[in-house]
Amino acid sequence: MYQYRRRFTHEVSFGTIALGGYQPIRVESMTNTHTMDTLATVEQCRKLYEAGCEIIRLTVPTEKDAENLRAIRDQLRRDKITTPLVADIHFSARAALKAVEFVENIRINPGNYAASQKFSNNEYSAEAYQQEIDHVRQEFAPLVEKARTNGVSMRIGTNHGSLSDRIVSRYGNSPEGMVEAALEFARICEEMHYHDILFSMKASNVRVMIQAYRLLVEKADNELRYAYPLHLGVTEAGDGDEGRVKSAMGIGALLEDGLGDTIRVSLTEDPVNEVPVGFAIVKKYNDFHLLKGEKGSIPLKQVIESRQATKPLQPSEPPPFNPFTYQRRISRSLDLSGQVIGAESVVRVETRLHAPLSDIDALYEETMLRLAPEKPEESIRSEFVSVRVESEEDLHSLEQLLERLGDVGRFVVASSGDTSLFMRLCDKVAKARLDIVEGEMLDREFLQQLGNKRLAALELCFIHEKAGESVPAEVLAHLALKLQSEGVERLCFSVLSKSSVFVYRRLVQAFNRHALDYPLVVRYQSDAPERLDGLIESSVQTGTLFCDGIGDVLALESTLSMDDELTLAFNILQGGRIRMTKTEFISCPGCGRTYFELEKATAAIKARTGHLKGLKIGIMGCIVNGPGEMADADFGYVGAGKNRISLYVGRECVAENIPEEEAVERLIGLIREHGKWIDPV
Repeated sequence: MYQYRRRFTHEVSFGTIALGGYQPIRVESMTNTHTMDTLATVEQCRKLYEAGCEIIRLTVPTEKDAENLRAIRDQLRRDKITTPLVADIHFSARAALKAVEFVENIRINPGNYAASQKFSNNEYSAEAYQQEIDHVRQEFAPLVEKARTNGVSMRIGTNHGSLSDRIVSRYGNSPEGMVEAALEFARICEEMHYHDILFSMKASNVRVMIQAYRLLVEKADNELRYAYPLHLGVTEAGDGDEGRVKSAMGIGALLEDGLGDTIRVSLTEDPVNEVPVGFAIVKKYNDFHLLKGEKGSIPLKQVIESRQATKPLQPSEPPPFNPFTYQRRISRSLDLSGQVIGAESVVRVETRLHAPLSDIDALYEETMLRLAPEKPEESIRSEFVSVRVESEEDLHSLEQLLERLGDVGRFVVASSGDTSLFMRLCDKVAKARLDIVEGEMLDREFLQQLGNKRLAALELCFIHEKAGESVPAEVLAHLALKLQSEGVERLCFSVLSKSSVFVYRRLVQAFNRHALDYPLVVRYQSDAPERLDGLIESSVQTGTLFCDGIGDVLALESTLSMDDELTLAFNILQGGRIRMTKTEFISCPGCGRTYFELEKATAAIKARTGHLKGLKIGIMGCIVNGPGEMADADFGYVGAGKNRISLYVGRECVAENIPEEEAVERLIGLIREHGKWIDPV
């Protein structure tokens, strides 16, 4: 909860490499060519290899595809490409039994292995339930035996959208159901003394994905013989920045927890594009396999062992949030000149002005662009803008800006590290922020001057740079108690830290201990020179907190452009299903089962429907995960064959085998029929 420590797992063989144990976190991708097309598949594997991909997965829908893995593997090995290959199996036990002869790892889906999905609502008696488990054992055991004989490892890969009817009947389409589906297969493996297994718990809903992995670790580590490795991924993450942000949030949240041994970023793009994103996500945690120290490099093995030796004591008090289910932290309501934060209000967005205070014209123009007061309230725009005041000249410039802004000036947040300037800001803006540096003392007289009669609500922000993660929590909790005793009510708190996940968890724990319910501003400042790195670290360090229910305002500062920074903030909130401000697209990356132009279709659908705020549209390459992953989608666009599409409303297929060239218009027609269409402005 409060410091990074990687979970030590059982090492699993993977061809020329291994997973788990002291190994670095590996980056995987998957081909989207047809497996029967040997030339195209080999060429895409070569491109993935050249991009640095460490594991390559191929779809195997039929026994014929499985047989062709031999030709693909042999050509790659002749080309000196030894990257481990994974056969991706859905439904077909016969395909699995053939594929296991030609790959280093085989992935099976416990929701549909040797079974069909009817998505029925049938209840299962205890006897019928057991009969299905016995059938699974009968079908699955030969694959386990053959994998062990051939020295092939196995991933038991649960998908939120493809649980069996039997599991759904007892557990629902839930993290609990995902975990039980995987454990049923893992129990068979262990009974047969086969331990070269790993798990995945993928979902397109980031919060569900995070909760499922945490629950799996909780249950599996208590039941199974070994702590098996984890393959992490947000499935159907989409494309562009949205797909990268969602992937970074889900994968990064678990990596922060110390979970994960291999990852795959699923983008509706060329699979080669997934590889650099994957490496950017794991870079912090792998540290290039080495930890740099004063005396040179320390091997990863030694790093992990040192962390095991310093395992923190179990806390005697409840954790700051429930890791297995979502519940937003309860906070009081705080009115900032008509803009409410905390309680049940939506999470607000704040960004920092880039223009200097000395240039009033530029500052005014940027403020109006960020706040966009002419736009509807729920538009993608900044709801607060912050400006730093460090001198008398800055204060004078701020006064000029506020006068020019008129009523819009009530959304300006001013900050200072100088207590004298801070007190003067409290009579000029809706929210004034005092930045507290480590080691600074605030005297009693200053604290007694803070009250409820000033215009500004007060934000106390701890600038965390050197001290341990508990220091900001201790300082801010002490100040909160002191100000509470003085009767100060219009308060909120924040920390500016590179380790936001851990320091905010500590802060919530301290506030819970003292029953403090002041709102929290989740602040993060990224100075990453590379755009992708800035997207990823901001998404991980803030998105993780919001997925855990922590935070009432998202305040970002970055080197990104204004538009990119605002889009990032709202992508983070939308990615965690915290605040929906545009259409949610659940689109898969495609694979050899896809027989239509997935990227082109996704772009066309996004162009036509992206303005429908809060609507969820699934765009799936095939039926494997289609209806399931679209369980909470309003409408679905699913591949049904070569250039043929089926359309769904929820899980119900309402139109089958439509020509691809007609399908987008038919989808929009469906949206109109169900009263969900709004003409774009």
